[in-house]
Amino acid sequence: MRIAPHLALGLIPAACLAQAPEDPQLASLIQEALARNPDAARSSAMARAEKERIPQAGALPDPVLSLGLQNDGFKKLQIGQMETSYYSIMVTQPLLWPGKRGLRGDIARMGSQAAMESLSRVRLTLEADIRRGYVALLLVRSQLRLLDQQALFLQQAETTARVRYEVGQGAQVDLLRAQLERTRLEQSRLDLQSEERATLAALNRLRALPPDAPLATERTLEQQPDPAPIRATEADGARNLSPELKAARIAVDQAGKSLELARLDRRPDFAVTAGYMPRGGFDPMWTASVSITLPVWQKRKQAQAVVEQEHRRRASGSEVESLEALIGQRVQERAAQMDAALGVLRVYRSGLLVQSETSFRATLAQYGVGKVPFLSVLEALNGWIADQSGLLQAQARAQAIAIAQRELNLGSVPPIGSTSLGGTALGGGGGAPASAGARKGAAAGSESESSSMKSM
Repeated sequence: MRIAPHLALGLIPAACLAQAPEDPQLASLIQEALARNPDAARSSAMARAEKERIPQAGALPDPVLSLGLQNDGFKKLQIGQMETSYYSIMVTQPLLWPGKRGLRGDIARMGSQAAMESLSRVRLTLEADIRRGYVALLLVRSQLRLLDQQALFLQQAETTARVRYEVGQGAQVDLLRAQLERTRLEQSRLDLQSEERATLAALNRLRALPPDAPLATERTLEQQPDPAPIRATEADGARNLSPELKAARIAVDQAGKSLELARLDRRPDFAVTAGYMPRGGFDPMWTASVSITLPVWQKRKQAQAVVEQEHRRRASGSEVESLEALIGQRVQERAAQMDAALGVLRVYRSGLLVQSETSFRATLAQYGVGKVPFLSVLEALNGWIADQSGLLQAQARAQAIAIAQRELNLGSVPPIGSTSLGGTALGGGGGAPASAGARKGAAAGSESESSSMKSM
């Protein structure tokens, strides 16, 4: 029996698509999130707040105004009648030891710089989350399209099985098995639709939109260009750009300034007081004085503060060394992971998909003439669909590695994935393994068909 050629048509491999620049829709989503996201707004406000601390830290302490009254006796006011009775108006201005105000201003300025690095981290993470969410949305929608393709092939295979059964060349179990596999596809469809809704809700949250706000994607995952390989030499650039490392280096300088300030705190501070005392009909009096703090508890306070800041400076220096080593490690890891991911993509595109499609075509043709059982058709179809699903997963994996590198993420690569296809009945192919439930279903179905074939 001749099989129509269109039954074997598959999805176009991504390698056949022209390399395109970054998706303009993705760029628009990133800009929208940066402008609307409340976490980014909060971090920006905090950075501005830290900047306002700089002039405060370098300002003089507020002067103190004192108003008083001195009177001879308790029976009546003697101002103007007794020379020692008067009103007093005094102003006291505290003065710090020279250099303290400048150091406090420097420390506050570095705190503001650290806050700006925190803002940079929030923005980098927000952009990376948008990129991951967008790729995840493209992935799940590509999987849904692939599921539609699988359903179409199963429907056509069911038609072929019905024709063979009606002419007495096939078994009724083939028709039932095709119907069973189509029903099982609905399980995967429900899972993918649920993932699509959850992914869209996460993207909308980042954009400060309602969870169910629609987002029509203009491109597919297959149309996204593959990331470039990551070179191990990129570690130096990552060290220069990492917000965490820049903040740690700022902390080292800030700790050094704090140590200088702690040493200066062993010096006394001053206060200048000036006063005017009107006495009614008598000539007014005035006063001027200078006071000085006495650091008599220096061993328990100022000296201990110096030791404390020395420890903090050493801790900050160790953190810088640790972050430098960690960034180098992450870049090396991602370089290796990207090489592997791109290699997997080459395997899929250069041979695996072609071989899988050829296998399905040949098996389908042989089933049409009664040379192979229907189970072989399902195995070949599921393997081919699994390979195409595996290609999509591999593309998402490569994108996830590139996003983590661009984010300067200090942790492991956050995964991007969705329910893999092709294993709903029998598993196999190049995709992710089927779930345990799917494997059990496959085994049960295989045993059922074997029993039916034996009874024929």
